[in-house]
Amino acid sequence: FFVKNYMKTLITKIESVLINFEAIASLLLRLAVGVAFIIHGYNKFPLPPEGLIEYFDLSPALASLVAISELSSGVVLIIGRFIKNPYGNYLTRLAGLTIVIIMTNIFIVAHSDWFINKALFTSPQIFLFIGGLFFLIKGNRI
Repeated sequence: FFVKNYMKTLITKIESVLINFEAIASLLLRLAVGVAFIIHGYNKFPLPPEGLIEYFDLSPALASLVAISELSSGVVLIIGRFIKNPYGNYLTRLAGLTIVIIMTNIFIVAHSDWFINKALFTSPQIFLFIGGLFFLIKGNRI
């Protein structure tokens, strides 16, 4: 009886520690993806971003929307973690969806030659895509 109760208590404590590690891992991923998108968006300022307009032949309005979307999705992804109600969950999923849409378009427009080859899986872009997909699916659940 004593050994059984001790084991049950030990397993409960281990599960508690693992849940805390899962929360920390999720926070670190959120910060990495969020900061990466903030930096990518910020680097396109001042608006309209001439590099996007020239390289991709985008209109000034669309190029500006891309820059603002990148910056704001990174900020919203990070802030969404600290809102402890359903709105934080929705904001996290919205930021994840925005990131997935942006990264999908980047793959289609800028890196169409990357599909299912070494360049795709060795680029940071695939990890940003997967990070966005993670938060789109997971939201704020720990």
